[in-house]
Amino acid sequence: MNVLDEVVSDQLRTDLPELASGDTVRVSAKVVEGNRERIQVFEGTVMRMRGGGITRSITVRRVASGVGVERTFKVNSPRIEKIEVVRHGVARRAQLYFLRDRVGKAATLRERRSRS
Repeated sequence: MNVLDEVVSDQLRTDLPELASGDTVRVSAKVVEGNRERIQVFEGTVMRMRGGGITRSITVRRVASGVGVERTFKVNSPRIEKIEVVRHGVARRAQLYFLRDRVGKAATLRERRSRS
């Protein structure tokens, strides 16, 4: 284990759920407005996951008022309060850029069957 891994190891989050492309997640992020801080919830589909370790990030897409909004979150950031998985979607690829061209019901993914 090199020195950088030792420094970073205590900053990695352990309270995160298993995430995959296609999952619908609810990300609670801290937002600073002036001198006040509040928690803003962003719910959408995980379009892509990048990096590993401390640099891991996810891009979440949702449609708000008919406009597609994508936000990238650093998963290990202290600004992220929590990440909840609402539903697991079926995705056959790692990056779901094709969702940008789809509107409405066509932009939804099938739900992954539970393994029981």
